[in-house]
Amino acid sequence: MKTFLKFIGVCMALHTSFAAIRTETVEYKEGDTTLEGVLIYDDSIVNKRPGILIAHQWKGLTDYEKKRGEMLAKLGYVAFAADIYGKGTRPKDVQEAGEFAGRYKDDRELLRKRVNAGFEQLKKSRFVDGQKIGAIGYCFGGTTVLELARSGADVDGVVSFHGGLGTPTPDDAKNIKGKVLALHGADDPYVPPAEEQSFEEEMRKAKVDWQLVAYGNAVHSFTDWNAGSDNSKGAAYNEKADKRSWEDMKDFFNELFASGTQSR
Repeated sequence: MKTFLKFIGVCMALHTSFAAIRTETVEYKEGDTTLEGVLIYDDSIVNKRPGILIAHQWKGLTDYEKKRGEMLAKLGYVAFAADIYGKGTRPKDVQEAGEFAGRYKDDRELLRKRVNAGFEQLKKSRFVDGQKIGAIGYCFGGTTVLELARSGADVDGVVSFHGGLGTPTPDDAKNIKGKVLALHGADDPYVPPAEEQSFEEEMRKAKVDWQLVAYGNAVHSFTDWNAGSDNSKGAAYNEKADKRSWEDMKDFFNELFASGTQSR
């Protein structure tokens, strides 16, 4: 028995030593617009596995989304950090970020086209089981993955982290084919109770399999390590809510994809 356990230990050590998280920059198109995303995966896994689309926050695709992609890859998923704004198009400051995000919030059709382009790109990856696809998004990205679901995309489930819950076309919830998980700061001033209530009514009316989890003492951007710690500003990092929401996401995807991922 001791010899067997020692053998297992050696195998695990070898797996750890040879495993490597890889990233690939990927150019793709939406109409005439060139987009540039990042594919992230563990190259020690041989079989095809579920893919997770990551929709970025209002500052565009940054190291934050890439880090979250690495975290997903370590769980056995293939992550694709999609690009909504376009190759080389990144806000230079908060004011410009607001303008960029506002453009797409005001044009949900364009937003859906951009996120669906990333979704289709992920499905084509040689590492991905195209029948097992999920999506997550942060802030603006949370709104984005909800619109992906409302567009009728064949996504198994979406997770919104402190994203806007409202939509100008709530009847489109009837198009949702997968499950929905909204992870929300209970004290988020940017998503008022009326918007939360409308979202709940939208999901119920469309008979969606949905969950909404509200974290106490958490405001907007509670998963953003760079958001500071002052809740009075309306957006702040909250370590407890960050860790709890990540575990809730993991449970959600474990339910969706009962096999094909690693538990680490």
